[in-house]
Amino acid sequence: MERIASFAVDHDRLEKGMYISRVDGDAVTYDIRMKKPNGGDYLGNGELHTIEHLFATFARNSRFRKSVLYVGPMGCRTGFYLLLRDDVTGEEAIGLARDSFAFIRDFEGVIPGSSRKECGNYREHDLPAAKETARDMLRVLEGWTGEMLSYDCGK
Repeated sequence: MERIASFAVDHDRLEKGMYISRVDGDAVTYDIRMKKPNGGDYLGNGELHTIEHLFATFARNSRFRKSVLYVGPMGCRTGFYLLLRDDVTGEEAIGLARDSFAFIRDFEGVIPGSSRKECGNYREHDLPAAKETARDMLRVLEGWTGEMLSYDCGK
């Protein structure tokens, strides 16, 4: 079998940030790396779950809602994938990520979709940890530009 593109990235050299992982037709997969791979610090399950609910809710209610294909975590728990149609520029995708993290950082109240009827693991959320990761990612993405979306910039 062919090795998939995400396994071809040197994870030992990859830093926190936002990168274009792949382009498939009109779908662009962004790698939003929130933790340094193989660094020993990973997203906790409750934190990851809360980020998923809040990030997806914000992105699917943003002005880009018709272009959002998917928002979800990486199995390695070092980040998230954001899949957007190619009608969203790289700069706009970075802006959407920043706005999503600001939403998470500032969020108060009941996490959207977190009731038993709405969620298959409704008890496992960690809003304080999600907020801390969002604060960190806002620092990471400060000044991030479209030219920095290449994996070469994270090495």
